Amino acid sequence: MVVTVCRHLPQINPMTVSLALLLTILAVSALWGLRVSIYLSVLATLVLNYFFLPPLGTLTIADPQNWVALVAFLVTAIVASQLSERARREARAAHRRQAEAERLYSFSQRLLGSGNVPALLNSIPRYIVEIFGLTSAAIYLAAREETYRAGGSVTDLSAESLRTVMARGEGSSLEADPETAYFPVCLGVRPVGSLGLKGSLPSRETREALGSLVAISIERANAVEALSRAEAARQSEHLRSALLDSVTHELRTPLTAIKASVTSLLDAAHLPEPERQDLLCVINEESDRLNHLVEEATEMARLDAGGVELHRRPVHLGSVIDAALQVCKTRLAEHPVSVNLPPGLPPVPVDAQRIREVFVHLLNNAAKYSPAGAPIQVSAEAGAKMIEISVADHGIGIDAAEQAMIFDKFYRGQEHRERVPGTGMGLSIARAIVEAHGGSIGVVSQVGQGSVFQFHLPLHVEATS
Repeated sequence: MVVTVCRHLPQINPMTVSLALLLTILAVSALWGLRVSIYLSVLATLVLNYFFLPPLGTLTIADPQNWVALVAFLVTAIVASQLSERARREARAAHRRQAEAERLYSFSQRLLGSGNVPALLNSIPRYIVEIFGLTSAAIYLAAREETYRAGGSVTDLSAESLRTVMARGEGSSLEADPETAYFPVCLGVRPVGSLGLKGSLPSRETREALGSLVAISIERANAVEALSRAEAARQSEHLRSALLDSVTHELRTPLTAIKASVTSLLDAAHLPEPERQDLLCVINEESDRLNHLVEEATEMARLDAGGVELHRRPVHLGSVIDAALQVCKTRLAEHPVSVNLPPGLPPVPVDAQRIREVFVHLLNNAAKYSPAGAPIQVSAEAGAKMIEISVADHGIGIDAAEQAMIFDKFYRGQEHRERVPGTGMGLSIARAIVEAHGGSIGVVSQVGQGSVFQFHLPLHVEATS
């Protein structure tokens, strides 16, 4: 087309034609590559000589200066084509490096999401296959002597090759299969495993960065697990100390009273009958208190182990609340208790004995932390799927910072643990029982105004096979 246009222009300069042809060659080189542009350069040299250099219409070169012009044109066209092709290759390489950098960033973000080593090792090959568009990937970890795979089949990437590469500490590729590569996973200079990839492989630099990211993420997950184990051990030690302190404190008081009473009975053989009866009553009451402590500890252990079987049957809450009030009548003697149950409240499928325990713990708690004469209200409201039960008091209340912790085992409020007796197990037992029924429990409280403990129980239990 360029030749046709130039031939129809009157008195066109050969220099103009050569520049137009050169621009055309550069455009072809940018679009279709070096081979096509070299072919076009030779063709453009012949066309320039045939149509625009005298003698016209022949390939004869009469003037030696035309030799120089044609050779200069051909060399310029080829060099320009090579430069254009080089720029084209570098642009493609830059785009490829950018895409691989974005994939590495996405891969590193995925790795940060897991702090569990087994889950991370199972996920790494899948992440590599998804993000880098490979056929299959496999990782071998020396510390565990296991291979984790994703995509393809077990025969795609040899476990033996993975172990060999890890032992040698250097990568390899299979000449018979240019789409397969193995390379070590190193933490610094220390190999910790190896990776195998199959498919459209990323560049060598990207593979090295991939191995470093995998090694760092595994080391990070190991560190997180070790930290979690250390924290769990610390919490366990703290829990044991709290249990020991609580049990020691609670056991010391009744044991001291029992010991003093028995000593008095033994030392004074002829005590008056009223004093003798008082001492025996003290022994009896403190023995009951010790028995209650042992029962609470045993109950907590059973609930933690999931060894308590629920015997559900539809029961009316009124009867359960009445039974709980009867158990707590001594503790509630100085507190007026009102029970507000709406008419037509449906029966609830629960273990009546266990739910009675929940009411006993909540009522005792309300009485313990309320001044004498402060009222206690028990109410209930049925919804479509759940029934909400509330136990409200007008006691000392609970600080907002402690409301999330009072249901933990052995936890007692900072302000009252020395003044009010208790083990810190009652609310924990209540929560375990409610959750075993498929419900939930919580508290709303304000310091100096009182607390409202609420728990929810399902009105219907799904049948299990």
